[in-house]
Amino acid sequence: MIKILFVCHGNICRSPMAEFVFKDIVKKAGIEKDFIIKSSATSTEEIGNPVHSGTRRRLAEEGISVSGKYAVQLIKKDYSNYDYIIGMEDINIRKIKMIVGEDKENKVYKLLDFADGGNIADPWYTGNFDETYNDVL
Repeated sequence: MIKILFVCHGNICRSPMAEFVFKDIVKKAGIEKDFIIKSSATSTEEIGNPVHSGTRRRLAEEGISVSGKYAVQLIKKDYSNYDYIIGMEDINIRKIKMIVGEDKENKVYKLLDFADGGNIADPWYTGNFDETYNDVL
């Protein structure tokens, strides 16, 4: 079982987008039983709020539902509960390490470390959910 936690600032835009896109990919591949995939926030400001309407709208265009997802915060014990903790940008990585402590087991990555590198823009500020979706995908 591979356990993955996607993390962004508020857990309403980028990290739930990554969570549900990845869930969709593994489901279509028929391997969803091999994964636990969740997402969380480094901040507390959106805790309990639903996924941002722009993320919901963009994922709905792909036939992906985020029904039942509400923002939660990353906690220290998440480090021992997950194999990969994947942030969206450099600031997320710094805040993840502030919460979980030293990354002794090399579990903390940026999502685009698995592609061409760089940061995933926050659509909360850009309004460009298409760009974020393309980066996440």
